[in-house]
Amino acid sequence: MEINSLFDIFLEALIDSAKMIPLLLISYVGIELVEYKYANKIREAVQKAGVFGPAVGAVTGSFPQCGISVVASALYTQRLTTIGTLLAVYLSTSDEAIPVILSQPDKAEIIVPLVITKIIIAIIGGYAVDFAFRKSNKETLAHIKAYAEGSDNKQHNHEIILEEKACCGHSASPSSVEFNPKEIILHPIIHTAKVFVFILSVSFAINFAIAQMGEEAFENLFLGSSVFQPFLVALFGLIPNCAASVAITMLYLKGAITYGSVIAGLCASGGLGLLVLFKEEKDKKDVLSILLLLFGISVSAGYVIQYIIY
Repeated sequence: MEINSLFDIFLEALIDSAKMIPLLLISYVGIELVEYKYANKIREAVQKAGVFGPAVGAVTGSFPQCGISVVASALYTQRLTTIGTLLAVYLSTSDEAIPVILSQPDKAEIIVPLVITKIIIAIIGGYAVDFAFRKSNKETLAHIKAYAEGSDNKQHNHEIILEEKACCGHSASPSSVEFNPKEIILHPIIHTAKVFVFILSVSFAINFAIAQMGEEAFENLFLGSSVFQPFLVALFGLIPNCAASVAITMLYLKGAITYGSVIAGLCASGGLGLLVLFKEEKDKKDVLSILLLLFGISVSAGYVIQYIIY
């Protein structure tokens, strides 16, 4: 490929990506303000939900804040939430998907069905898992009740959940007691720049691939007509980084992957919450079980949507 053509492809990707910056920044500032006001209430709702955890986790997880999966993981490692609640949060959270879609107003109509689909999957998956683990959940539910009543073991240091960090060193559970300009203003700017780089990289790669091989061959590259696509996209979604959800969303918006596949990928995309789970959970077999359940539910949901509903 000629240098000029390569530059033209990069320039096109740069212009298209730059157009998204203002709406991305507005979205992240809005998310930050809501997080500032309600983050602790959201955390407390998940923490105190008990047997209603999967429903509460599914709804709260659907809000596009980067810290909810981190907080849910921290709560689970201290047994202040059930395994079904944790999975419900993972399944319903979309990481960067919603802000990326909002930055392209002509695509905004897909947000509501996407969010509703993921909430339904999260509720069904969360309650199914809690039912399967009902015996081991009894101790967790008793612990949640004791903590809520103030009769928990005083040696348990649950305040550590407030120390967990989400992306860009951002506090996972910002307190609404004091206004913090760094959290409210600086973090959205940093996060917008970070996501812009991801979007630019993915857009350039997609445009370059299409220019090199043509649209039909590009679609075949992602196994568009193959039964394996939801499986592979869900596997990619397990990468604990917001780049995964950005790439999955961009591929869907470009028409490279199906609706069933984007659901599978975004359901599996637990973001940095997965890293917190790896770091804080001492029982690594438990971590593996959670990952397998997350992957299995995500893939199953993707296939149901792709081959039965559509």
